[in-house]
Amino acid sequence: MPDIRSIHDDVKWKLAAQCAARLPAMYELVFSPAVGEKYDELEQQIWVELSHYAFNIARSLQLPVNNARHLADSMRLVLQILFGPDYKGEVMDVGEDGAVIMVKHCPFVTEATAIGASPDRAFKRCLAFNLSTQKNLNPHYKFRYVRALCMGDRQCEIKVDREPEHGKKTDSKNKPE
Repeated sequence: MPDIRSIHDDVKWKLAAQCAARLPAMYELVFSPAVGEKYDELEQQIWVELSHYAFNIARSLQLPVNNARHLADSMRLVLQILFGPDYKGEVMDVGEDGAVIMVKHCPFVTEATAIGASPDRAFKRCLAFNLSTQKNLNPHYKFRYVRALCMGDRQCEIKVDREPEHGKKTDSKNKPE
């Protein structure tokens, strides 16, 4: 009889991550019709709560978050820790203090598609989780989605920029001084 120690850690991690990535789509398929319009709001609260766990992981690992590149790299690492080896992404520097997280493969999209759920529903989960995690890690920065796999793009692109300072306007009529 096989035992858990006879299965390689990589295989166990991959299988556990696939199961975890499939759960949100399974819950959606079962509970969304019963709960109705309130489902998205309730589910987003769960993902915001999960973001506190992500923050604790980053803090316990002492991941750097003091500039856009560090914040993006740390987020990418936490996402891979939480969502498994099928989460594939990289970070690019943009400008003086900006970065872009590019997600090439998302297990939530893969698993939603595998069970016949709509992958575009993953966007609300991702948005709630990532924005809340980022604000907890460093509120002086902001995330902005430029592209999203679950919305049909070939990859996700999440731009990381410094928040404009309070009291200074950044529109074309009132440029910051």
